[in-house]
Amino acid sequence: MDKNTITGLVVIALMIIGYSYFMSPSKEEIREIHRRDSIARVEAQRAAALEKERQADFASQQQEATTQATASIFKQDSLAVVEEYTLENDKIKLHINTKGGRIDYVDLKGYRTHDSLPLVLWKENKSAMGMNFYAKNRQINTEDLVFMPNTNQKNLIASNSEQVLTMRAYVDEDKYLEFEYRLAPDSYMVDFNINTYNLNDIIASNTNFLTLYWKVDMPQLEKSRDFESRYTGVYYNFSNNDVEHLSLTGDEKADLATSVKWIAFKQQFFSSILIAGESFPNVQVSNTTNNTPGFLKNAEAEISLAYTGKAIEKYDMRFFFGPNSYPVLREYGKDIELPQLINLGWKWIAWFNRYVVIPIFNFLETHVTLNYGLIIFLLTLIIKLVLFPLTYKSYMSQAKMRVLKPQIDEINKKIPADKAMERQQAVMKLYKKAGVNPMGGCLPMLLQMPILIALFYFFPGAIELRQKSFLWATDLASYDSIATLPFTIPFYGNHVSLFCLLMTITNILYMWYNSKNQPQNDQMKGMQVMMYIMPVMFLFIFNSYSSGLSYYYFIATLITIVQTWAIRKFVNDEKLLKQIELAKTKPVKKSKFQQRLEEMQRMQEQRMKQMPKKK
Repeated sequence: MDKNTITGLVVIALMIIGYSYFMSPSKEEIREIHRRDSIARVEAQRAAALEKERQADFASQQQEATTQATASIFKQDSLAVVEEYTLENDKIKLHINTKGGRIDYVDLKGYRTHDSLPLVLWKENKSAMGMNFYAKNRQINTEDLVFMPNTNQKNLIASNSEQVLTMRAYVDEDKYLEFEYRLAPDSYMVDFNINTYNLNDIIASNTNFLTLYWKVDMPQLEKSRDFESRYTGVYYNFSNNDVEHLSLTGDEKADLATSVKWIAFKQQFFSSILIAGESFPNVQVSNTTNNTPGFLKNAEAEISLAYTGKAIEKYDMRFFFGPNSYPVLREYGKDIELPQLINLGWKWIAWFNRYVVIPIFNFLETHVTLNYGLIIFLLTLIIKLVLFPLTYKSYMSQAKMRVLKPQIDEINKKIPADKAMERQQAVMKLYKKAGVNPMGGCLPMLLQMPILIALFYFFPGAIELRQKSFLWATDLASYDSIATLPFTIPFYGNHVSLFCLLMTITNILYMWYNSKNQPQNDQMKGMQVMMYIMPVMFLFIFNSYSSGLSYYYFIATLITIVQTWAIRKFVNDEKLLKQIELAKTKPVKKSKFQQRLEEMQRMQEQRMKQMPKKK
């Protein structure tokens, strides 16, 4: 850069600085600008508030106009008061409001939230349910109607007999819309019937469907909002018994054009399920995240009910309000696949949970009067004893490879590394003579993996563990916290789960102890480093999971360490080597697979020899 260029740049810089200094506003001008900006902001806020108020007034006027239009078709008693009636038995308590004639409160009496409050599935003013249709060119929304009950008794308790509450919206004495509720004693099921009487000349003649809509803001019921959200969403059962669900991790909407048997607003341990008498021909469902404190998601369903224009139309349905307990769901809906609401894993995993884990767990729960922590211990012990032959086989395979390690080292010394195939053939020949299967240590572990995965699905959804304490864990269905951190660690959280920590430590100890039983080489050392990383990853993954699951993995690993120690005490390496040497003297019968494999190797060697050498 020459002198003239430098001089030019300096002059330009001085000009910019001078311009900025002399042209910048004074303090008085800056204060005036700030004052004008403040006035503009206030005016904008005032205009926005006025617009919001105007829109609210308009919406109110529209609502009032709709209500008046509806009232002009359906009779509304001027003396009618909006009231609540109660249907109640030993299991559930429902509030049914005369405004809309609908359920607006659902309490499961035998359960409490994580903070010991009544467990309410539908909170007041946090749900909607009604019908939409056209009558005399006017849109009718049943939530605008005040229904007349068939009784003056406010509290109907189904102690020994079925209780019935009928809500009617009248057009005339013999023309009305009826919502009928039936609650049997000691039942989670409520019969819900919609009936129209002589409304065929009121409802628009071109109507083919009446729309039933249902919406619930699903409340947080468990300690961990994030973990509960993973199991909360909208499920549905097609008439062919295929159970599916909307996204559990994001917002989704779906138009179900195929007939649907039931729709469930499912949470981790409890569900509200609307079951059709026959089927729903067309359904739209959606779920969206609710960021309001104390709520998880908003679930909605719009259901088309076929309308034929008869004098009397009847739509029979049922509501199930209850726990996601496998035995309970089997009792109330085995034939319509209600038990599939509980996520037991993929089909081949769910099979093991359904026919092995759940029966054993329920047997121990029924016949053994113990704390649930001890029941999990017994379940773990039973499973580990059943799997012991696989554990023993895995150990023996590793032990045989360990005692053959000096002979393998000799082969590696004799055959150079550039003849990898020849070296591998020699090692495989040694294994074959000794009767050792190199995969013998891996296959038993692989066979155990489906069981570990099955229990990964079982414990977080087991309502039997909900709010059951063991040692320091106050709720085996949620995480156990022994310390709350003043900060949040990404992917870990802000608490320390002791069972998760113990699980991680025992896994690392098992990796260390098990490495002593394996032949050591550079490749194995690299694999062992990876194996140590996995428990640390699990520490982050399981910190917010069910403490019952972490406890199970902790006990299972501890039992495996004890089993491995016991086997090692009874297995003598010198005797094992003598047995292997004796086996090597016996003729080995080659399997057809091995014969084909060796033939392929010979053909490959011949091709390699026939290939022209590079000059």
